[in-house]
Amino acid sequence: MSRVLVAYATKMGATKGIADAIGDTIRAAGDEVTVLPANEVTDVGYYDAVVLGSALYAARWRPDAVQFLRRFRADLANRHVWLFHSGPLGETVGKPQKTPSAVRRMASTIGAAEPTTFAGRLEPETAQGFMARRMAKGSLAGDFRDWDQIRTWAAEIARSLHEEDIHAPHQD
Repeated sequence: MSRVLVAYATKMGATKGIADAIGDTIRAAGDEVTVLPANEVTDVGYYDAVVLGSALYAARWRPDAVQFLRRFRADLANRHVWLFHSGPLGETVGKPQKTPSAVRRMASTIGAAEPTTFAGRLEPETAQGFMARRMAKGSLAGDFRDWDQIRTWAAEIARSLHEEDIHAPHQD
């Protein structure tokens, strides 16, 4: 059994929903999973693996997620790390999303692959900010998250954890 942290940075809650689904899927495979906002994580030393996700706005990750990568860079280099971002809406769903250059560099530094992209959600009830509220009234409004894709990705992580029987040194 591996100990897995699923951390996330969200603005309107859609990325939290994805993180929860990832955590539930990995937990169902028999691993111990903690799901937390990235800004609430104080240490990653307990965990064998880390999954980090961020909402993607204007081709940028949320500051909390970028700070998480910077703050725990050394510890993450000694763990298995998976990254994801969410955000494509409407006609942009399924189209490649550019990984922010700072995130791409840090992913390379810690030995993680570039983030997997999941579609996002934008609804009038949760839209925050002038642009988001305006976009939530048009063709970009809706929940575009593909739960099967998300759960399949999380199940692949769980399989990888079990196949490699990974366990990082702990500071218990």
